[in-house]
Order: sequence, then C-alpha cells, then structure tokens
Amino acid sequence: MDALPNTAEASLGDCIRAVGLKGFESALHRWLHRCVPFDNLIILAYRDGGPPIVFYRHCDSPQVFAELDTIYLSGAYLLDPYHDLHLQRVPAGAYRLRDVAPDAFHRSRYFRGYYQQTTLLDELTFVAYPQADLSFNICLGRDATSGQPFTTREVETVMRIAPVVTSLAEAHWKGLSAQSGPAQDTGARLVAAVRDRHGIHLSPRQAEVALLILRGHSTVSIGLRMGVSAQTVKVFRKQLYARCGITSQAELFALLVPLLSPRPD
Repeated sequence: MDALPNTAEASLGDCIRAVGLKGFESALHRWLHRCVPFDNLIILAYRDGGPPIVFYRHCDSPQVFAELDTIYLSGAYLLDPYHDLHLQRVPAGAYRLRDVAPDAFHRSRYFRGYYQQTTLLDELTFVAYPQADLSFNICLGRDATSGQPFTTREVETVMRIAPVVTSLAEAHWKGLSAQSGPAQDTGARLVAAVRDRHGIHLSPRQAEVALLILRGHSTVSIGLRMGVSAQTVKVFRKQLYARCGITSQAELFALLVPLLSPRPD
C-alpha cells in the first residue's frame, strides 16, 4: 500500500503527539502553515504584572522582529491591541488585528513608530488560557515578504481550526506559571513614573487619555471609553499636552513609552 501524502491531518497528528514535549512549537508551526500559509509566526504569553514571554518566533525577513526585544518587550507591548485582549480576558479563540484595533490605530505613534517598521500587513492570533492569569497568543503574520493580506477563505480556515489550536496550547502549557508580580494598573504606574523621572504630575484621567491616544483611539473613541463627550476629551488632551510641555503625539510617544515598562527593583 502506498504511503499517504503528508497532509495537514498528518501534521496535526504530529502536533498532538508533541504535546508536553520539546519540539511542540515546531510541530504546531508546521501544521498551521499547512492550513494557512503565513510569512511569520510568534508565540508569546501575556501575563499580569510583567512583560510578555516569547516562546517561539520565525520569520523570513529579519526586519519583522528586529525591534521586538528592544522596543516591544521593553514597554510598547502595553499599546498593542492584542495585549488589550489579555486585559479584557476575551474568550479563547481567533482574532484578526484589524477587527480589534482602535479606530485610529493606523494614525497612532505606536503604529507609525514601531508597527510600521515591522512591515506587517495583516495578523491573525489564537488566544488560549493555560492559566487564568496567562494568555498565550499564537500569532500568524503576513508582511512585505508576500505583500498580501490573508484572504477571506484563509481567515475562515483560521476561525474553523481555532478550537483545536487553543485546546492544544492549553494542554501543552497547562503547568506553566506566570512567574510575575500582581497585576498592575498601567495608568497608576505611568503617573508615578512620569512624576519620578520628569517631575510631571498627571492626574489619573490625564494618564488614561495618554494611554488611549498612544493605543490609537480617536477623540470619539476615547470619549466612548471614558463616558465623556468628545469636547471633554479635547480639553483633557490639551491639559495633558500642556502639563507635559509637548505639542504632538510624536512627543507624547517619545516621552511616555520608555516609562511603560516596570523598572527593575
């Protein structure tokens, strides 16, 4: 009898057998790539009270992850829409970046100052919860290598296999501990950091506005999130810029992003 072709089902079998073993990430990579072609893959865990932990990364272009360690993991991750999914504790499943990003994401300094440099064009992530305080993101990306976003059929495939991917991830990493401190209020930490480092005293409301601006929310979106009018948001933003002695979002990004990462004891 002839051997069966190396199908996606065969790769899935290899992945199942690798659960709990070294090499699971590579087996998962091979199976996912047979289901949906992608240019890059990163597996990381978001946790409360600490930066993400990267478990696996692969890319054809080194530019994709060139600033991952120096910028993203140093604090910019707090502005990532996918990190916001962790904070919201969204249900396990698959999410497309364009569907969860704020309305002004592509105009934000996070996008223009970091994300755009990665050459990423499209992202789909699987969110799984091996532990209550630990969310794994298995993120498939399309970048300048292919120059093409995911097709409708490819997105549908990702959504269809999501229950299998999240179940495998939760089984493989079920014994993992977050190994970080208690959950921290990013706004409160920002208030303390900008005061201690620059002598600037922000109110909790001003810090909240600053973070929402940096994450890519428009004035209308910020108003909806905070439960205030767009005009009130404009007043908050004007007060924030005056307090910080700045006049642009670029200056706000340069001032605050270095302060977002928890300082070592």
